[in-house]
Amino acid sequence: MKPNKYIEFSPIFLEIDKLLKNGSAVIAIEGGSASGKTTLSQILLKIYDCTVFHMDDFFLRPEQRTPERFAEVGGNVDRERFLKEVLIPLSKNEPIYYSKFDCSTFTLMPPVKVIAKKLTIIEGAYSMHPDLADYYDFSVFLDISPELQKQRILKRNSPEFAERFFKEWIPMEQIYFSKMKVKERCTLLKQVYQ
Repeated sequence: MKPNKYIEFSPIFLEIDKLLKNGSAVIAIEGGSASGKTTLSQILLKIYDCTVFHMDDFFLRPEQRTPERFAEVGGNVDRERFLKEVLIPLSKNEPIYYSKFDCSTFTLMPPVKVIAKKLTIIEGAYSMHPDLADYYDFSVFLDISPELQKQRILKRNSPEFAERFFKEWIPMEQIYFSKMKVKERCTLLKQVYQ
């Protein structure tokens, strides 16, 4: 991304700067698949030298993948473990010990220790689940059109893997966004155009 393209994120930068004047801040970046959540978190990492956590590191473990769990709105991420391992220690200004989910083995990796910096970014779909949302000082929703989302997913994935997005993951995200009014609850809504 070219530096002059950062201008589109200036409302986010301004809000972060205001929050950091008063101390530390925890920010959620929410949105659908391929909306640019990881890209934005990487931009913020470069600018602010912050701590970044990815919701993708909290996929459900095999024993959690039950029909009942998948029937829950927003149930396809391990929000309980994320709350226990990351958000609660973060809120108490304690060291964070968390285990990333390894998608190749469907197991948890050994725990890593993180001492959070002044700014912490939580990026990923389901980060604004009501069980988690009260822990954030600011949140942004990256709103992507279905057409652009499809283009990005097809560009980044094999046709077979892209089908999983279209048939499984995106419909689950849409239900979560709608039923839990995620866009409405985020502090800032940013349209994604390219």
